[in-house]
This record gives sequence, structure tokens and C-alpha cells, in this order.
Amino acid sequence: MAESSDKTAALTDAVGVLAALGIGHALIGGVAVGVHSGIPRATLDVDLAFSSTAPRPRLIAAFLEAGFRLVGEFAHSVNFRHASGEPVQLAFDRAFDAMIERAERFEVGGVSVPIVSKEDLIAMKELAAADPSRRRSKRLRDEADVALLRGDVPDPDEGW
Repeated sequence: MAESSDKTAALTDAVGVLAALGIGHALIGGVAVGVHSGIPRATLDVDLAFSSTAPRPRLIAAFLEAGFRLVGEFAHSVNFRHASGEPVQLAFDRAFDAMIERAERFEVGGVSVPIVSKEDLIAMKELAAADPSRRRSKRLRDEADVALLRGDVPDPDEGW
């Protein structure tokens, strides 16, 4: 995976906070697509799912103590900025809990990171792409991610 060092630092620092708290978690989103497909995937943020039973106030306090800056709280997510400026979104939903349990571990930046399985990531992306209220550009990105995860990987020598 060829992510920038800032994105890697944001990911490994966030995983460290969650692991220290003993909160179940797993990488989701574009960075997870890049790891599973072997193709770097441009993405704005690091997305992590965390256990729906985790105490949000304790989680927020731990991230603030670790140097993250809180930028927003929403019904199903908490958004932070890492000290490097990288956005980190923590998402929670009971539907993620089983995916977190099935997560596979990958080495990223010298840290063992739980990442949702490829099958679970495909299911999440298909569900998101089917949501009629989702912005068109995001639906298209989700559909492209599914194709990438299923093996529609570009050949760097294929041309136009």
C-alpha cells in the first residue's frame, strides 16, 4: 500500500488509541480498499469502524489526549484531525460489530491493523452504492471500489 506517511501515521496513531482502550475496531473505506486490492486508492480520510457499545465520551477524551482535534460529532460518527492534518473518521453502527469480529490483520507502518474482510467491504460498498440519497459521485466511487475489489485491477501498461 502506498499511502502518504501522514495518512499512515494518522491510521497507526488512531489504531493505537483504540487498542489501548480495548475497543474493537477495524479499518473501512478507501484505505481498506487500497490494502485489499493492492492498488493505492485516493481518499480524503482514514475511516475506522468501532464497536457500537464503546463509550463515546471515553473514546473522544482518549483521542483528544493523544493529540487529535475533534472536528465534528454526528449520529453515527465522530470526526477528528490527526496532528499531521489528516482527517480521521470513526464510524459506529451495530452492523459493523460482526464485521469487526471478522476483521483480518495487516501490517501497516509497522503496526498490526485490523481491516474488515474483502467480502464485508464489498457488501458495505454495494449497500452504499444502492442508497438513492447518496451523492452520485460517492455512489460511482463505491461502484468502482466494488469492481476493484472483485479484481478489475488496472494494468499500468494497458494504455487507453
